Amino acid sequence: MAHFGTRSLDRLSTVDPRLADVLHAAIEVYDFTIVCGHRDEAAQSEAYACGNSKTQFPDSKHNTYPSVAVDVAPWPIDWHDSLAFARLYGIIEACAAAQGVPLRWGGDWDSDGASTDQSFMDIGHIELANSP
Repeated sequence: MAHFGTRSLDRLSTVDPRLADVLHAAIEVYDFTIVCGHRDEAAQSEAYACGNSKTQFPDSKHNTYPSVAVDVAPWPIDWHDSLAFARLYGIIEACAAAQGVPLRWGGDWDSDGASTDQSFMDIGHIELANSP
């Protein structure tokens, strides 16, 4: 069975407990890593400058503490394998549904079941739906 490493656990400790509980359930099914939880101002500014985020500090869901957003990646990481990211999100989405936690995914921002209508794909990004 897969488990989170120390670095993933450290990052996960900065995430809203509801989201963290969902991810702890998902790791029992599929191996993945936590890339980012909470982002302070410097980290958010860097993510924005690099084009990895469309929002500036303090407007990202990553900027709350605890963070209501998390970035994840299937392990081992292959940023070009969008199918692995979609599989991972499907597992996370099922775990969230079982716990009654509504999510929003960066591969389908409007949650209409289609990824082709997205202007910004962020397939590793997951956030609590309807969060401030």
